[in-house]
Amino acid sequence: MQKPETILAVEDLDVHYGGSRILRDISIDIPRGSIAAIMGRNGVGKTTLLKAIMGLVPPTKGSVRFAQDDITALTTDIRARLGLGYVPQGRDIFPRLTVRENLEIGLEARRDGSKDADPFAEIFELFPVLAEMQSRMGGNLSGGQQQQLAIGRALVGDPDILILDEPTEGIQPSIILEIERVLLALKDRGRFTIILVEQYFDFARQIADYFFLMDRGSILLQGAADELSDDSIKTHLTF
Repeated sequence: MQKPETILAVEDLDVHYGGSRILRDISIDIPRGSIAAIMGRNGVGKTTLLKAIMGLVPPTKGSVRFAQDDITALTTDIRARLGLGYVPQGRDIFPRLTVRENLEIGLEARRDGSKDADPFAEIFELFPVLAEMQSRMGGNLSGGQQQQLAIGRALVGDPDILILDEPTEGIQPSIILEIERVLLALKDRGRFTIILVEQYFDFARQIADYFFLMDRGSILLQGAADELSDDSIKTHLTF
């Protein structure tokens, strides 16, 4: 079987905060068109890894390659325009802007500068609740609705890779199912690779093609979903 094309490669990455070594020799390859779940206990470096991929924290060694190009020295805004869409933990929507105004901010990342007649049509198809609430202030949405808005804003930039940090955190079960539906629909459309940090095992197991299990800043276990047992994954999630 032909090896799938790698769209994102992290090689021998270290990150330090002050005198602490947070990431240790991280190397992962993410196949194009896949959903990859990065999992592990709290405090093992998962969010730091996403921030390093996005250029929000500088590595002390190692590299990040996107579509074969070395992007290690590039700023976050340039990475976004190259095709990396990021939804941080906590969502970071603008509470005093409307839903539509929040989505308009996502247009800044578009590489083609497209000004479609309705650039949000696909987003409203994926998340009908956002269409209904276009004029509502972001701060007046529920946590689950804010998460949908944050994902929608990232998708407006038409990224090649969608990076999500804890997309189900604090979200009611019905909206978790909506997010699951959207991520699988995006994968089926063949335009997106999705990388997510996730604590909710059942959600990750349902959608992920590949798993990367972290502990103490290192990757301890990785592989295709069909190669890893539930027990082998859960071993790295329990205290």
